[in-house]
Amino acid sequence: MGLKLKNPLILGASNLVNKPDVIKQLEEAGIAAIVYKSLFEEQIQLESLQFEDELHEYEERHAEMTSIFPDLEHAGPKEHLFNVKTLKQNSSVPVIASLNAIYETSWVEYAKELEKTGVDALEVNLYANPGYFEVSGSGIEEKQILIVENIKKAVKIPVSVKLSPFYTNTLNFIKKLDEVGVDGYVLFNRFFQPDIDIEEELFHYPWDLSQAKDHQLSLRYAGLLYGNIDASVCASRGISDSKDVIKMLLAGADVVQVVSAIYRNQPPFVEKVLRELADWMDAKGYKSLDDFRGKLSRKNLKDPFAYQRAQYVDILMKSEEVFKKYPMV
Repeated sequence: MGLKLKNPLILGASNLVNKPDVIKQLEEAGIAAIVYKSLFEEQIQLESLQFEDELHEYEERHAEMTSIFPDLEHAGPKEHLFNVKTLKQNSSVPVIASLNAIYETSWVEYAKELEKTGVDALEVNLYANPGYFEVSGSGIEEKQILIVENIKKAVKIPVSVKLSPFYTNTLNFIKKLDEVGVDGYVLFNRFFQPDIDIEEELFHYPWDLSQAKDHQLSLRYAGLLYGNIDASVCASRGISDSKDVIKMLLAGADVVQVVSAIYRNQPPFVEKVLRELADWMDAKGYKSLDDFRGKLSRKNLKDPFAYQRAQYVDILMKSEEVFKKYPMV
């Protein structure tokens, strides 16, 4: 996105930013940039409603209570903006703000407020969960593109889009975003989906970390996008070790985001990955990331079908190998 990073490892949006000691350890371990956790418009609205309810719960029980206490109002996004600004002021690496809004005007207004904190870039989280059968996919895409275009016009800092993979043609949608000047893409957003507790017969939302192999969809699209768009590509989801980082770079990603692996392995994970990446490059004779970035992208492969459905047929033809690995009784 135009940011100068010392390596390709970025801390993705998470609650780790609430722990200054952890952030300091990550910076010392070599993390190249930090994405602050998302500003969610729904959370601000909910907190504001709860605040109003609690504030006025007892006000009519005694006449004095309506006049003794001054009028108060919910801080809205001010606390979040203050925390983002504080991290930026105390961080030795670039800080990227993350935004997830609802209304078209909110997207732009919050983007401008986040820019004022001094962050180096903005990550826009796009996601539509259709609740009506009448809404078309093209209508959702047009609305999202307009939101991003308006944000780009409103701020001067680089803007990346963190995408879901749930588009009819993700490549086409990315190409349209590229035309409005998006500076980067994060592949892909990981959403917390509902589950059902069959004993209580209730919905619940389990908090699960990414798993190994969750990165494969991101790898596929990194390989398809390399050399075909102007913006940068950041791979996300299921980056669990240095091998995954190397795979993403070979496919064509510029950088990667990690979160779950840091929760599992603590900040030293960053130093370990960077050391193993450097060792691998030395063993291969690579002097810089550009020496091998995109080497296995669709653009640079001689096999034009490597990223196509034809590979599925090839896998089926070799299905006997599965039985060798997992013999049936």
